[in-house]
Amino acid sequence: MADASQRFVVITGGPGSGKTTLIDALAASGHAVMPEAGRQVIREQLAAGGRGLPWADRERFAALMLAQDLRSHEAARAEAGFVFFDRGIPDIAGYLGLCGLPASQAVEQAARECRYRRSVLIAPPWPEIFTQDAERRQDLAEAQRTYEAMAATYPRYGYALVELPRAGVAERVAFVMRHLAAPA
Repeated sequence: MADASQRFVVITGGPGSGKTTLIDALAASGHAVMPEAGRQVIREQLAAGGRGLPWADRERFAALMLAQDLRSHEAARAEAGFVFFDRGIPDIAGYLGLCGLPASQAVEQAARECRYRRSVLIAPPWPEIFTQDAERRQDLAEAQRTYEAMAATYPRYGYALVELPRAGVAERVAFVMRHLAAPA
């Protein structure tokens, strides 16, 4: 693959749909992964007493996620083979839209210029596995709305969505690997 971005595989969807579990399994099997910026920002802001949190200052939270995602996108270039991203930069535009806020010029520019593999994997809402935690405060209805926002956002930036099956993690990993082995 001549274009490095074709190695950059985004896994998106609503919260609680098994994205991070899939990313963790891909990492355990030796693949490079980039963690979800939102969770990392929340942990850092909580530890520092910061206001860049989705329940305190959504625009600041989005700006901090963008900075983290830009660092991840750059770091991925040094990795060999496929690099799996737990969400991508277009997720920030989707998040802002979900909040009724416009995407900043910086988010728009980054979403158009920092590219990933054209086919983006999207995890559908999965009520049977959905849970909340200290960093995931959304309820199942908001998880559904987030999925819908991502399903609408990624095509605007030229990506095609491939829905992940609601299946165990081993079956999901196998699905991902079959998908990546198929001709583009």
